[in-house]
Amino acid sequence: MSGLLITAIALGTVFVVELPDNSGLASLVLGTRYRPIGVFAGTAAAFAVHAALAVTAGSLLALAPHKIVQIVVAAVFLAGAVLVLRVDNDDDDEARLKADATGFWPVAATSFGVILLAELGDPSDITMANLAARYHDPVAVGIGSVLGLWLVAALAITGGRGLLRILPMRWISRLAALVMVVMAGITLAGAFR
Repeated sequence: MSGLLITAIALGTVFVVELPDNSGLASLVLGTRYRPIGVFAGTAAAFAVHAALAVTAGSLLALAPHKIVQIVVAAVFLAGAVLVLRVDNDDDDEARLKADATGFWPVAATSFGVILLAELGDPSDITMANLAARYHDPVAVGIGSVLGLWLVAALAITGGRGLLRILPMRWISRLAALVMVVMAGITLAGAFR
């Protein structure tokens, strides 16, 4: 199978797996609070790190007990919900002005840290590891995976900016926290089946 086809398969598979994920929500919230270019830079770097780790050493994560991985993922969802609610400000316009005044590097570093933590134990990591093991072409799988992750981030950040025009930040934060709590519940239910 050609490397280009493997790249396309990895891109499509990782995109579908990552689309409803907590890091997409985190990117969306970050995109509503900070300048999109800084958020994307940090998010893209974190996704690249995760893809490299998943493709090279991700098979070890797949060997970890499934129940433990799901419990860790649920805990990350809950922590993300708490973090989103903690930064929920009563004065949305003032918070947005402060966020917009933040420089590129602090925004990129914050986004990198948030996404790096949000991706821990993520199903897309396991998916990338499985694709690398199946196709024996880590470079093609890595490139396709990174492109799929970046596409999700770009959509989430763009969507977050558009959503901010319709809903106040307070409601976006609460909605994101609610979705994260629901996803934590679903993940825990799956762990104890």
